Amino acid sequence: MSKPIEIVERSLDEEDIRSMSETMLPHHIKSCQLEGKDLSRLNFSGWTFEASSLVRTKFDSAQLEGSRFIRCRAGHASLEAANLSEAVLSNSDFNNANLRRAKLNQAEIADCKFTGADMSSIAALAIKLSGSIFSAAALPAMSFRKQVLERLDFSMADLSRCDFRDAILRECSLREANLVDTRFEGADLRGADVGGIKLVDARKFKGAIISRQQAGQLLSELGILVR
Repeated sequence: MSKPIEIVERSLDEEDIRSMSETMLPHHIKSCQLEGKDLSRLNFSGWTFEASSLVRTKFDSAQLEGSRFIRCRAGHASLEAANLSEAVLSNSDFNNANLRRAKLNQAEIADCKFTGADMSSIAALAIKLSGSIFSAAALPAMSFRKQVLERLDFSMADLSRCDFRDAILRECSLREANLVDTRFEGADLRGADVGGIKLVDARKFKGAIISRQQAGQLLSELGILVR
């Protein structure tokens, strides 16, 4: 693959970006301003966006396979139906971003913020998550089966219909998350904050491993006191 073309400290308009994408060459966009630009349906495969402002930028249906977002500010950005397969998202802010129907197969998300983000109907086969905040985000029907999840904050998130079967949660928070029809059979939840969880259907937790302290928390939600 050709060495990426580096673009540093520029305020880029939509025509600049469109022309660069048409070259089919990877670019390294560093410390640039792209706020509010409409970059929908363009090809950014293999591109790197580093320390750049992508606030309210639109990447709807864009090709972002193998791309990298490093230390970017992308609050309220829209990546609806974008292809982010094998992409790396690191140390970036995607608060309130729209990722509905995005493809994140084999993507890696580390130390990012997705508070309030909409990740409904995403494709996330073999996705890797660590050290990230998904508080109040929408992640319905997502599969975490057999994954090792570390330092993830799902507090108040919509995790309805998610699959955590046989997963291991370490330093994670499920506090006050929506867990309607979520499955936890065989999951190791000893490293999770389960405060505020309502045991509407205890069968979902059949075979799950929890600590004595967590058992006390869950029983207290049913009004049962453990002495």
